[in-house]
Amino acid sequence: MSLVVNNNLMANTAARNLNTSYSALSTSTERLSSGLRVNSASDDAAGLAVRELMRSDVSTINQGVRNANDGISMIQTADGALSVVDEKLIRMKELAEQAATGTYTSDQRLIIDSEYQAMASEITRIANATDFNGIYLLNGNLSGDGVTIHFGTGNDEAEDKYDISVDTCTASALGLGLGSGTGAGATVSTQELAEASLEALDAAIVSKDKVRANLGAMQNRLSATVSNLEIQAENLQAAESQISDVDVATEMTEYTKQQIITQSAVSMLSQANSLPQMALSLIG
Repeated sequence: MSLVVNNNLMANTAARNLNTSYSALSTSTERLSSGLRVNSASDDAAGLAVRELMRSDVSTINQGVRNANDGISMIQTADGALSVVDEKLIRMKELAEQAATGTYTSDQRLIIDSEYQAMASEITRIANATDFNGIYLLNGNLSGDGVTIHFGTGNDEAEDKYDISVDTCTASALGLGLGSGTGAGATVSTQELAEASLEALDAAIVSKDKVRANLGAMQNRLSATVSNLEIQAENLQAAESQISDVDVATEMTEYTKQQIITQSAVSMLSQANSLPQMALSLIG
């Protein structure tokens, strides 16, 4: 290579190497400061696309967990109300048993029936008043299609959601009280009607127990769903970390390497810039 003054080729080479090493040092600094291996599409275009899909799935699944937990809370609200209905049904059967015996007069049975009807009215009031976030649970509002609990990342009927339905639990729906008509269970105002009401009350208790059993099964199913979703979110988070997060030990090694190369390139560029001055000794 000739000794020239117009073009300092060694300085150009040193500057190019400096730019390369400094760019690599800047990338390592960015990764170490952010904790991410992929900070832009240029770092890993495919990895960035996969990471963003995983992040959206993790966020969606976490919301699904909250949705499922809300469903559990709704079920617990309905079941809590039905536990009070339990107490009223037990009291109504006790009153029917009392009125069914022959040691009471007709007037006394009317007094017993007044409490019996009050218990029936209270069951209906509970059914009509029990709601979760404005959704009425026991008045027949959910006896058809029910309420949909959505927890998955898609919209597949078999994988991402299911419905919770609750049968009507008013007194008339259970066949009790004057609102149910004139059949067994409507009143205990006579000995014969009181005797018939005992069987009607057994049927009402069984109907109510079926509702509670269905709610318990759905609560257990939702609890299992929550556990599965939490595991799924955890595994997705781990997979996303493998793609996105920086290996600090490896990147620190790269950072140190590029730091040394950059310092060396700066030193050599300084030396290369001084080389054309050697031509002056030949001129002088």
